[in-house]
Amino acid sequence: MSDDEGPTPVQQAAAEAVSRNGRSSAVQNIMVDLTAVLGTADMKVSNLLKIGRGAVIELDRRVGDTVEVRCNGMPVGRGEVVVVEDHLAVSITEMYKSSSQAD
Repeated sequence: MSDDEGPTPVQQAAAEAVSRNGRSSAVQNIMVDLTAVLGTADMKVSNLLKIGRGAVIELDRRVGDTVEVRCNGMPVGRGEVVVVEDHLAVSITEMYKSSSQAD
């Protein structure tokens, strides 16, 4: 999506939630690194060095399995991988009250 298309419905909902909670609009300008851990794979360095563009790496998760959601490297919740049009997305199913509650 290009920047001139405007905010997505998810971005609009997040902005409205922040406004309803009385938080400063400055919060909306803070950048965070949001990561969904889709799975892991073990491999030898020699195999890693052979990987090229278009390579497929099998992960230890399946469709419908729970994935961890991290914000700036800290676990903040869990979700499930979903397909939206032709893109992968994560549907948040659980948010932790603090990062210490992650398993």
